[in-house]
Amino acid sequence: MTAATYTRYEVLRCFRNVRFFIFSLGFPLILFYLVAGSNRHATTDGIKFPLYYMTGMMSWGAMTAALAGGARIAAERSVGWTRQMRLTPLSVRTYFQAKILSGYLLACCSIILLSLAGLSLGVHLSIGKWLTVVGLILVGLIPFTVLGIVLGHVLSTDSMGPALGGVTTLFALLGGSFGPLAQHGVFHSVIECIPSYWLVQAGKIAYTGHGWPAQAWIVIAVWSVVLVRLARFVYRRDTARV
Repeated sequence: MTAATYTRYEVLRCFRNVRFFIFSLGFPLILFYLVAGSNRHATTDGIKFPLYYMTGMMSWGAMTAALAGGARIAAERSVGWTRQMRLTPLSVRTYFQAKILSGYLLACCSIILLSLAGLSLGVHLSIGKWLTVVGLILVGLIPFTVLGIVLGHVLSTDSMGPALGGVTTLFALLGGSFGPLAQHGVFHSVIECIPSYWLVQAGKIAYTGHGWPAQAWIVIAVWSVVLVRLARFVYRRDTARV
């Protein structure tokens, strides 16, 4: 099996799982309409609430979709498919690329749906701002797609559901998807060291106009490098077991 063939089948398998697809994309969308729909004429710090809330839901929805790939990996491990693939000429790089690509495609679907939902509630942004927001969100997703691979190789199918729910909620809460926890002090400095904070800040560019500082790129890069190394380790350890 060639790398292109494996990647194509991985993507097709991801989108053919209808229940998984709907659950990963539907919950952030429903929550957005429930909260923003009933407050469509309200403002927060001078910002129209649908725009304010849409950016938070975009970061959370995209993060959830990217991490959800770990559930598919755990399911593959439970039937021995991952180790079987390790016995083929398939390289670790190709394996990771296929998993990351499928996670990104699912995340893009979430971003598109929430953007359309925002438009339906009166959110209007220039093309330049849309592209900037989406581009930085996609960059900020890199450590989360890799984290999904790590979790998929260390957790069982029974524990993946609670773990993914807890991890995404914790990152979203600390990052500020549902509103800022702290804007000053030591706790805020700690929060700035986690990637979900900058993922949320990427969405906020839609109404702040401020780009990412150097710290954001460093945090995303460090988390990505560390998690990639960890993912390679857990993958090789997991597939080497008898």
